[in-house]
Amino acid sequence: MGNHLVSLEHEILAYWKEKKLFKASLDQNKDNPPWIFYDGPPFATGTPHHGHILASTIKDTLGRYHSQNARLVERRFGWDCHSVPIEHEINKQLGLTSEQALKKLGIEGYNHECRGIVQRYTDLWQQTIERIGRWVDMDNDYKTMDPNFMESVWWVFKQLWEKDLVYQSIKVVPFSTALGTGLSNFEASSNYQNIQDPSIIVLVVDQQDPNLHYAIWTTTPWTLPSNLLICVNPNEDYVTLQEKNSDRKIVIAQARMGQFPQIDQFEIIDKITGKSLVGKTYQPLFDYFKTATDHEPVFRIVADDYVTMSDGTGMVHQAPAFGEDDLRIAKDNQINYHPCPIDDAGKFNADIPELKGLYFKDADKLIIKMLKDQNRLYDHHVIEHSYPFCPRSDTPLIYKAIPSWFIRVTAIKDRLIENCDTINWQPSHIKSGRFGEWLNNCRDWAVSRNLSWGNPIPIWVNDQTKKTICIGSVEELRQYSKIRVKDLHREHVDTITFSIPGEPGIYHRVEETLDCWFEAGSMPYAQHHYPFSNKKELSSMFPADFIAEGVDQTRGWFYTINVISTALFDKAAFKNVIVNGIILAKDGKKMSKRLKNYTEPSVLLEKYGADALRLYLISSNLVKAEEQRFEDRGVSEVLRTILLPWYNAFKFLKTYADADQWSSDHKGTPIPSHDLDCWLLSKTNNLIKHLRSQFDHYDLSGLLSHIHQYIDELTNIYIRFNRSRFWDEHMSSDKEYAYLTLAHSLSLLSRAMAPITPFISEYLYRELHQYIPLNSQSVHLDDYPRFEPSQINQALESSVQTMYSIINLGRFLRTKSDLKIKIPLNSITVICRDDVVRQYTEKFATIIKRELNIKSIEYMDDEREYVETKTLPNSPVLGKRFGARFKVFRQLITNLSSDLINELEAQGSITLAGETLSKEDILITREGKTDQIACDGLISVMIDTELNDQLISEGMAREVINRIQKTRKELDLNVSDRIHIIYHADPYLNNVIQEHSRFIQDETLTTQLVVKHEQNTNDWSAHLIDDHRLKLSIAIDHDIKPESGSQ
Repeated sequence: MGNHLVSLEHEILAYWKEKKLFKASLDQNKDNPPWIFYDGPPFATGTPHHGHILASTIKDTLGRYHSQNARLVERRFGWDCHSVPIEHEINKQLGLTSEQALKKLGIEGYNHECRGIVQRYTDLWQQTIERIGRWVDMDNDYKTMDPNFMESVWWVFKQLWEKDLVYQSIKVVPFSTALGTGLSNFEASSNYQNIQDPSIIVLVVDQQDPNLHYAIWTTTPWTLPSNLLICVNPNEDYVTLQEKNSDRKIVIAQARMGQFPQIDQFEIIDKITGKSLVGKTYQPLFDYFKTATDHEPVFRIVADDYVTMSDGTGMVHQAPAFGEDDLRIAKDNQINYHPCPIDDAGKFNADIPELKGLYFKDADKLIIKMLKDQNRLYDHHVIEHSYPFCPRSDTPLIYKAIPSWFIRVTAIKDRLIENCDTINWQPSHIKSGRFGEWLNNCRDWAVSRNLSWGNPIPIWVNDQTKKTICIGSVEELRQYSKIRVKDLHREHVDTITFSIPGEPGIYHRVEETLDCWFEAGSMPYAQHHYPFSNKKELSSMFPADFIAEGVDQTRGWFYTINVISTALFDKAAFKNVIVNGIILAKDGKKMSKRLKNYTEPSVLLEKYGADALRLYLISSNLVKAEEQRFEDRGVSEVLRTILLPWYNAFKFLKTYADADQWSSDHKGTPIPSHDLDCWLLSKTNNLIKHLRSQFDHYDLSGLLSHIHQYIDELTNIYIRFNRSRFWDEHMSSDKEYAYLTLAHSLSLLSRAMAPITPFISEYLYRELHQYIPLNSQSVHLDDYPRFEPSQINQALESSVQTMYSIINLGRFLRTKSDLKIKIPLNSITVICRDDVVRQYTEKFATIIKRELNIKSIEYMDDEREYVETKTLPNSPVLGKRFGARFKVFRQLITNLSSDLINELEAQGSITLAGETLSKEDILITREGKTDQIACDGLISVMIDTELNDQLISEGMAREVINRIQKTRKELDLNVSDRIHIIYHADPYLNNVIQEHSRFIQDETLTTQLVVKHEQNTNDWSAHLIDDHRLKLSIAIDHDIKPESGSQ
């Protein structure tokens, strides 16, 4: 059946394409208010994975919902085409570094290769996006490499320039040696890995006293050749330690003595403050940069509060070229020198001949050996710690001082925080948690990259006066240079120079390109070529009503898009956002083609279908921004428990409606009188009310439980308990309302579920056209249903739930007592003090007796003889409320009297020790005192398990009915076919059949039931009921003439 639904999905895809229904939905709403959606552009460097499908499902679900609510929902796909990911992919393909590739191909050839890769995966993406049922415009997509997009990005950059929010500075930034460029802080924070590094304590010799040493600690020995300073905390105490068996003295922080190796070999000879150490000089660890003392106050001790006592020695080695605080402290101490002997590939240069050509991590061992040879190494061991890796190349990052262009985010920080506070975050904890903490600690944003394939930073610098001009458009560049370009990539603009009349010098463009995150942050305007081609009001494109991406974007796109919107327009970029978690493989690891620890999306789609995959993803904890292991069986379970029962509910309607040739021209909500019809309409409207509320609040968590409950109750309560109404031979008004109620509810369900499960919703909606009038050629062009408050009857829902609970308890007791449901029992006793429960039970007594095969229902309101009631405190709630007094209340609650329990259940609260406690504070459980009793909440049920010959005989008759129905199914008969049965049975079973013949015939639509002696029965259907044999020959009534024999 699962494969049948997959086949239906392909039929629906073809139908959508044939009828151009996505375009039709846009045309239908073209004059309606827009619902603005921004689609975050994925990098065009691979095929879509599970995470992309999750995000696409969320986006499509909300887009379809608002389209069904008469909003114009333009959905335009986008591609991130520039920067690190593309260059990294090309470098891998060429087997070269960026530097080698540029040398071989030149910038024009290199960029041509990069441009080509963007087109490579678009067809595969389109296939997957369409297969999952997402409606999005991929023909009119936007690409960050398109000239129009790039020009709008220039316009954005110039707006920031004119607001004095752009500056150039030398700063320490995360740097990828594999890619040869700096990264943003949010990129650098996305891929921490646990690694092993050397942990060493090095002794630095005082300049005046060769026996006095300053102990510094580091896990990056490769930075030691660039050491210029030692930093202490001015407010901490330090001690001078004298080694007991030598003249060696060592200075460390007093607070770190307990962790200092071999501390028992020393004694304290002096205590000093950190402030008093400031200004002391020391001998350079290495001679490579010792001449710096000729022009800079280096190789001395300085102080700063950033030095902590949590690790190390309290004396921090400073290499200004490789640490953000190191560079800041150097500048604070009027030191502008920061030697950097490591090139962009992460290798030592000629400044340090002994290490030239060594990769920085590989140099650690040699540096440690050099220190050991100089007797400077005090302690050496290995530690495991978390270290940042390049998110693209998966290689260790370094923090390196480079000249960069920055956006002055700190200047707008307060407004940024205030604007982002207006956003509705789902889940809500992201707002003040992960995202809020990032905002509170935001730094200026390094937006320049040392790359070839990217949007060039539009700044031209005069080679003599050093004046700068920022260009904001193609036309402005033409006005300065007299050259009109059609492409803004580096190969087209790097050679453009110009001069200003009356000003000496020539203007040249700076070398850097823009961070791709700057382009992504500019997409609300750039996708429309604003403000150039598109003269629409800004309000028609900004801010967005909704965006959705993964939790990793809290420090990526969610951040950059709001930085730019705040800087330009002092507004948040979007009003609502759903943040999804990260999908892991079923083994808890990252999904990996190498490990083969996941099933490809294309395989899942063809095995279980897109609806099952969508519903599984959107109903998981992933929509709560939590990590989740992907389980194929989870998709299978959604198919089994929701989609197939839903489909079978329609098949039930179709089977009997076709048999009766039923259809109706009734429009609107039916107004039935049957309790179960009214109940189903109430449940349907309650489901619509809940789904609408969830969608309107952009909260997708909890959808599955309500949907699952509705489908379960539709099939196991409404259809199961109503079967006899559909079996009625005559088209009574009651049967008419049963058909109408079921068909109407199924049509509402299809419309309500259409945003989530677009395929089966479309199929069932179109099929229902045969039976009731509907509004459109597609469910996705019909309105999203609105709930009718007058149809919601909570009391009726409670009464049906009570009935269902009693039936389930009775089934449980039957199973426990090994009593098949086909064997009738004399009675069931409902034990409950609540009169309302008794009223509910009496209301549906007929159904309860039929479903449990019980002769009578008895009632009992005194449960003490049969049921043990226990009370427990709600510990999380009361523990927090009472603190140390909780023990007292736990004792009181555990020993509650039956009278107080009755009062609590009747009144909703009681008073204990002067405190009012509600039913939420006290947990009440019930347990039967015998195996014949089962309990659920307020209700307890007891069955009479004693059997007699009459009950057993009736049970056997039901077994015969079961075998006849199975044979009918094997013969593929229609449910409405009347049949003629010839049978042979042993004497006992024959007596049972004769005694209950009318009952058997009514239940199986049998017109003649004829017994025959066992001869020529080899081709008959044979059955074994307990130890009794039965053979059946069944034919449709009109195919054979009745035979003589006993009836």
